[in-house]
Amino acid sequence: MTAEGKVKPARTETVRSGGKVQKPRASAKGGSASGGKKAATPAAPSVAPTRAPARGRSSSGGKKAETAHRLRIKVRAYEHGVLDNSVKQIIDTAARYNAHIIGPVPLPIDIKKYTVNRAAFIDKDSREQFEMRIHKRMIDILNPAPKVIEALTNIDLPSGVSIDVKMM
Repeated sequence: MTAEGKVKPARTETVRSGGKVQKPRASAKGGSASGGKKAATPAAPSVAPTRAPARGRSSSGGKKAETAHRLRIKVRAYEHGVLDNSVKQIIDTAARYNAHIIGPVPLPIDIKKYTVNRAAFIDKDSREQFEMRIHKRMIDILNPAPKVIEALTNIDLPSGVSIDVKMM
């Protein structure tokens, strides 16, 4: 191999110093022949590449794309044990009808803190702190059948558990 094949091209855009990549510095007077002002160069408009539709599938004709319906169930309770039993009961009911289930997904716990004076009149320094923790879970059921929806509406859950159901 000749010596010309081993020569690496010089990099003019960056200068390495101490392991850091830096842009080359201009001279003290501005660095360009135009007296320190940069020449405005027109930028070419960027054209985003377009994707061609896949063969055999067109959005206008042929088979319509089936939209996935989603039943989103949010369950809340103060006690996590009661909440987990309720979620298990919901999942067992949906699995009985071969529904596609996603979850349960644990959501962040809402903590509400309250600070109360211990005494009614004096001793402001003596206080008590109380908190309420609201545990939450989310379950998604994809493309629920009418039998699944009917079974979930007839489910009996313990008191203290609240449910929000949305069709998305």
